[in-house]
Amino acid sequence: MALKPLHDRVLVRRTESEEKTSGGLIIPESAKEKPSEGVVVSTGEGARKDSGELISMAVSAGDKILFGKWSGTEVQVDGEELLMMKESDIMGIIE
Repeated sequence: MALKPLHDRVLVRRTESEEKTSGGLIIPESAKEKPSEGVVVSTGEGARKDSGELISMAVSAGDKILFGKWSGTEVQVDGEELLMMKESDIMGIIE
């Protein structure tokens, strides 16, 4: 990986959304919403308190997460579209 997030930032790969509805209808690419689930690719070392103490990250590489619809900034890494976001934009870890 050619990009390592700094501080409390997280690099996320979106998971692919379903192409069919529960009734079996195929959803065209233009009508799909971008998924708000993804997998953590890499993380920074964490935020720092005013005292300089490190606050460790709650997520780690490989975690499946749920994030806000408008969270993050899209970046291209090795030809792949990924999201860079703050850890606070993550709503939860999917188990």
